[in-house]
Amino acid sequence: MILLKPSVVSRCFFALFVAAISFLHQPEQAGAQGADTISLPLMFDPRERLQRPDMASVPRIRFVTTVDFPPFNFIDQSGKLSGFHVDLAREICRELNVLERCQIEAVPYKDLMAVLAKGDGDVIAAGLRVTPSLRQEASLSRPFMQLPARFVTTLGQAKLTDPASLQPGEAGVVAGTAHEAMLAAFLPNLKPRTYSKREDLLAALRKGEIKAAFGDGLQMAFWVESRDAAGCCRLLGGPYYSRLILGDGLTLVTRKDAPLIAQGMDAALLALSRSGRLNQIYLRYFPNGL
Repeated sequence: MILLKPSVVSRCFFALFVAAISFLHQPEQAGAQGADTISLPLMFDPRERLQRPDMASVPRIRFVTTVDFPPFNFIDQSGKLSGFHVDLAREICRELNVLERCQIEAVPYKDLMAVLAKGDGDVIAAGLRVTPSLRQEASLSRPFMQLPARFVTTLGQAKLTDPASLQPGEAGVVAGTAHEAMLAAFLPNLKPRTYSKREDLLAALRKGEIKAAFGDGLQMAFWVESRDAAGCCRLLGGPYYSRLILGDGLTLVTRKDAPLIAQGMDAALLALSRSGRLNQIYLRYFPNGL
C-alpha cells in the first residue's frame, strides 16, 4: 500500500478542489459523450514494446508532488492527498510490483527540484514545464499527456459558436506567451489584442472589450467555474494542441543517478496505456475530456 505523506496541507486549496469538481461535471460539456467519443490526449503508441526492468534492487520509490494543481494534485475533503498524479503513481507502482515500497509526499512547488537534488525524492509527479535546463538537471519520462489551449467567451456572445468567426481584434491573448505564438501560427488573420497579464486579459473579456480570450485550456476551464468569473463566460470551440509550440506535455521527472527508476517509469506508462488503465485514470478526473 502506498504511504501518503502530505507534508503541506492547507485548507485554502479546498476551494480549488471544489472548482475542479464543478468543472468535471459541467453540464454544457457533458452531453451524451461516452468514453469512446472523448479525445484522449495520451501519447503512447500501443504497438511499441518496452521491457519492464527488474526493480528488486530498488529499496523504495518516493514520488513527490504538490497540493495546488487540481485535479492533478490536491487535498480532498477528508484531508488526503488525491488527484490524477497520485492515482497514476499508485498504478505505476502496481505495474512494477513495488506497491509496498512506494511513497507519495506533497511539498511546495518551489521545493520540488531541491527535494530531488538532495536525494529525498525519486520521481516528481507535478506537471513541471519541460525546459532545456530541466533536461540537464534530471531525467524525463516519455510525455504521457498534452494540455491544450482553449478559447473562452462571454455568455452574452450567444451567436459566437466558432473561433473561426472572430474578426481581427476581437480576441485577446497574453503577450509573449506560447499561446500568442500559437495564434500567430494557426490563426494569423485573427490579429488578437495583447495584454501583459492573464488577469488583464480576463478583465477585458468581462468588460466586453474583446469577444474571446485564448490561453491555457486547464486554467481557462477552472476560471470559467470560479468565483472570479461569476458565471460570466463559457468555453468556445474545442481544444487546440501543438507539441511544437505548447511543449512536450506532462512527464515524470526522475534523478539522473536513478536510471533504473527512469526505465521503470517509461515501461510502466507504456503498459498502463496499452492496457487501458491510463485512459481509466484520465476519465476518472476528466470525464468530459480537457
